[in-house]
Amino acid sequence: MSLSKVNFADYSTNNNNFLGRKHEYKPSKYRGEFQRDRDRVIHCNSFRRLKHKTQVFIYHEGDHFRTRLTHSLEVSQIARSVARSLNLNEDLCEVLSLAHDLGHTPFGHAGEDALNKCLDGKGIFDHNIQTLRILILLEDVYSSHPGLNLSLNTLDGLLKHNGPISNKKLYEDQIPEIFDYNFNFKTFGSLEAQIASLSDDIAYNCHDIDDGLRANLFSIDELKEINFISNLFSNYDIKKKEKLVRVLLNILVTDLLETSKKKLEKFNFSNIEEVYNSPKAIISFSDKTLEGLDNIRNFLKYKMYEHNFIKKWNNKSEIIISNLYNFYKKNYKKMPNPNKNFSIERNVSDYISGMTDNFAIKIYKGLK
Repeated sequence: MSLSKVNFADYSTNNNNFLGRKHEYKPSKYRGEFQRDRDRVIHCNSFRRLKHKTQVFIYHEGDHFRTRLTHSLEVSQIARSVARSLNLNEDLCEVLSLAHDLGHTPFGHAGEDALNKCLDGKGIFDHNIQTLRILILLEDVYSSHPGLNLSLNTLDGLLKHNGPISNKKLYEDQIPEIFDYNFNFKTFGSLEAQIASLSDDIAYNCHDIDDGLRANLFSIDELKEINFISNLFSNYDIKKKEKLVRVLLNILVTDLLETSKKKLEKFNFSNIEEVYNSPKAIISFSDKTLEGLDNIRNFLKYKMYEHNFIKKWNNKSEIIISNLYNFYKKNYKKMPNPNKNFSIERNVSDYISGMTDNFAIKIYKGLK
């Protein structure tokens, strides 16, 4: 269905404020522009590799633990549901959700931290910025230009995934090409971008709880020691983790929708420019839920992310990443297809960050 056949809210991302693409393109007869963006992401190599990239647990620990791929799909499902209820652009929410973690290294945040340390002042590595680097520069699909040539609306939403950009120096280092797009770093992204960001928060909090319970890192009774959880579930008989996660998802999505609807009614936007110029985010949770989510994050940090089982793999991950980086830095001729426009350090970090967990382990074992 094309955008013109959908009755979006006036302040949504719609046909009237489609920003185009950097490189020349021909409009599709049967697909809207954000459907095309979604399709390009789904069919790219970086998206497929998310299947074997760590969310919290290494890929071979169990068949039912989340990977970056399943996490991205879950974010997309939540974002589409929220967008539909708010009469916003579901397709844009979907592509932002599916693409938001493309820049992650193997082994999750531990791999990211290790790669950033390896660069040691000769660059930085941030997975959010790497996502843009992949979409603009690294995906090699078209003969006429690098990247996927996604819409400027999509790239703007990914740029401001976490709100306005305060430190432009990070982008100057990792992807200076972003400045060719003339984005306004000081404003919030579209409402669809804000939805994708908070859908990410909902997904990883709920599903990290699910994975933590599955791994027996903590129990439902321990979760109920969190006041927010205890109060939410005072009227529920929760004995199975599936029910707890399902109910929590529903509660968080409902809170996000109801809080955001009230803000939209208060601000009474008439167009998307008023959204961009808003001094604060519009899509948001209630204050009570924000406090509760902080409590959940603190619980997960203590009980899960800093658990000895997880820390053991994180430490091993850092060793693997640093060894791979040092090897390719010293044996640069063994780097496959380095880009002559990038530095040695950037080419090495691009290559390693694109690896899956199992490929990184395989190459690491081959170094011995």
